[in-house]
Amino acid sequence: MQQSLPTRAPGAITDVAGIEVGHYSDTRRPTGCTVVIARGGAVAGVDVRGAAPGTRETDLLEPGNLVQQVHAVMLSGGSAWGLDAASGAMRWLDEQGIGLDMGTARVPIVPAAVLFDLHVGDARIRPSLEAGYAACAAASRRPPAEGNIGAGSGAVVGKAFGMGFAMKGGIGSASVSVDGVTVGAIIACNAVGDVVDPATGAPLAGALSADRKSLRNTQQALLRGDAPHPLLAGSNTTIGVIATDAALTKVQAQRLATVGHDGLARAIRPVHTMSDGDTLFALATARAARHPGMLVLAAMAAEAVQQATVHAVLAARGIALDGGVQLPACSDGI
Repeated sequence: MQQSLPTRAPGAITDVAGIEVGHYSDTRRPTGCTVVIARGGAVAGVDVRGAAPGTRETDLLEPGNLVQQVHAVMLSGGSAWGLDAASGAMRWLDEQGIGLDMGTARVPIVPAAVLFDLHVGDARIRPSLEAGYAACAAASRRPPAEGNIGAGSGAVVGKAFGMGFAMKGGIGSASVSVDGVTVGAIIACNAVGDVVDPATGAPLAGALSADRKSLRNTQQALLRGDAPHPLLAGSNTTIGVIATDAALTKVQAQRLATVGHDGLARAIRPVHTMSDGDTLFALATARAARHPGMLVLAAMAAEAVQQATVHAVLAARGIALDGGVQLPACSDGI
């Protein structure tokens, strides 16, 4: 019997004042990109926990480095090829007159992170500059679509025992508000591990049993000695953005990104592996009139990331790959 699924909590990252989100999905195969835009600029931080990341412009987010604000963050499929999507965001932002004023020009600051989805469909098709531009053109303050869209288009979870026993991942969003301050998150989940219900620890989507009729529970399987399938480093990865309307320093933004990984650890098992490039960005738009303190913001960030990760698989839909491989989803009732 299938376990009862958790109820989707309300809210999205666009509940944070000053944040817009846009998706682009390539109809030729499951891949795409998702942009989080802060037109007015946002203080930003980043924390990379996976051992096989694909990123761009993360060094400038170090608290001791010069640039104080970013204008967008790009999340993309396509592995390292997908980093090109950030150039499309730069082009679009430049056309809107948004960027760091350098006197002779404005330079949009767009950090990025990618996930590996090249084993889903034709690997020669990956997000490009044009894809990043299109994601920006589609951006709005509306709650973003979830599941098989944008950076979650080609996401797959539960690959520890091979793609033949994996399930469809996706992208999800959530938000938490406390006393007039909001923290939201958007997460593209392409983890090697399972996504679990944080309340019970039961897998929601992940590695299937040998007969593909139930979930294997990757964490328990590994601990009892089941041998994992050989994994190519970097062939997975969960990436995302945390945003708040509180005012933060760069040090505080970096800390918010760090504690956001607590949410990944509650919802993904195992997480931060040698084959994942798990990366979280944090943005602070400073639109709220107050600051509840970092302890409260940290709790909110972990909760928003946890919820968004679960939403990513609750919203996913199963797909069929060339060669007859089926990737079922949580919604299929497994």
